[in-house]
Amino acid sequence: MARDTLTGSRIRERRMISGFRQADLARKVGISASYLNLIEHNRRRIGGKLLVDIASELQVEPSMLTEGAEAALIAALGEAAAQIGPAAAELDRVDELAGRFPGWADIVARQHRRITTLERTVVTLSDRLTHDPLLAASLHELLSTAAAIRSTASILAEPGDLEPEWRDRFHRNLNQDAERLAESSKALVGYLDETDSSSADRRGMPLEQVEAFVAARGHHFPEIESTGEVPNDVLEGLESGAARAVGAGILTLYAADVRAMPLRDVLDALDELGVDPLGLARRFEVDLPSVFRRMATLPEGALAHDVGLVQCDASGSIVFRKAISGFALPRHGESCPLWPLFTALNRPLVPIRRRVSQLGRTAAEFDCFAVAWPQEVPGFDVDPVYHSIMLILPVPSDEGGHADALPVGSSCRVCPRRACAARREPSILSEEF
Repeated sequence: MARDTLTGSRIRERRMISGFRQADLARKVGISASYLNLIEHNRRRIGGKLLVDIASELQVEPSMLTEGAEAALIAALGEAAAQIGPAAAELDRVDELAGRFPGWADIVARQHRRITTLERTVVTLSDRLTHDPLLAASLHELLSTAAAIRSTASILAEPGDLEPEWRDRFHRNLNQDAERLAESSKALVGYLDETDSSSADRRGMPLEQVEAFVAARGHHFPEIESTGEVPNDVLEGLESGAARAVGAGILTLYAADVRAMPLRDVLDALDELGVDPLGLARRFEVDLPSVFRRMATLPEGALAHDVGLVQCDASGSIVFRKAISGFALPRHGESCPLWPLFTALNRPLVPIRRRVSQLGRTAAEFDCFAVAWPQEVPGFDVDPVYHSIMLILPVPSDEGGHADALPVGSSCRVCPRRACAARREPSILSEEF
């Protein structure tokens, strides 16, 4: 696609960074929201006074919207350099590199993106190999069958004559084990082909089925929003009874949040207060976990950015998650103990806010809000059962580089941080080990 045809995409990106809602920007420049939507999806060309007006509202030069390719290349080079350290490259001359040697600069940027993709794949595969119950059972079956075949073959290969009856029995066992090995291998290959390592649709456990089901709906259910109740047929897409039971619990909580915080009222409050969890909790007289969950179920476009959510129980096991780009969330336990999610477990009912930077090949920072709370008020001499929840909001790129950002990882196995008191095991990505 030619550079000048991507103006709409750059307008949309800059609008979201600036925190403008599409309808608000359209009203300010005197056009309809539907027409701005067509522009942002590159279905209408833009220029002249309208382009100047939009650039003025977004507080950028019009050239940044019409000629953004070089700026994007410079930003990618900056991200690549940030992973090595500021002393390793002349950051003040990165624009000179992009201008004088655009081909080499593009190669560096592409390599940076490829490394990011490969590391993300390593993270996913590591998590999968460690925790996937079906994969572990299949590998155990393969190894057990291979050991049986080897044992039978060694008996047949020993010198000396065997009774014909025993030889025939061993041959039958060998044939049966070989058939079992072939079937197990075929089933394993089929499973790996069916559930790609980057896919969210993993069917091994009920919680994974529910997460995939909710993610496919965009974490938003209009039928619940309109009535405040869970329709009887909403969970028909889940295959197992266990998954439907888990899904029913999650959606019942969703419906309770809808009744306490109706969508229209939440959107009005966001327009007035902005993204202020404590302000929203006071406005609707609800607790912070309810606000965090509600913000994660808003329809697309309600906020200028994506929202991530992760919840754990007192053991540290992840019991629900909503992924957000740039912040790796392992599916199971053994996540980074430095997350505010786990810090909150040590300080129940105390709200915690941290700006974090997850180590890896991206320079993105995130604003994390966390709180731990008892699931219910226990009786006397009964210990409470705590859960912790963390809301994850992306920090705009032009506000990044905060000196106090807390460096965290995803899990020790794939965290490249060299010195960390919380490390449990060596990283497979670090050059140190």
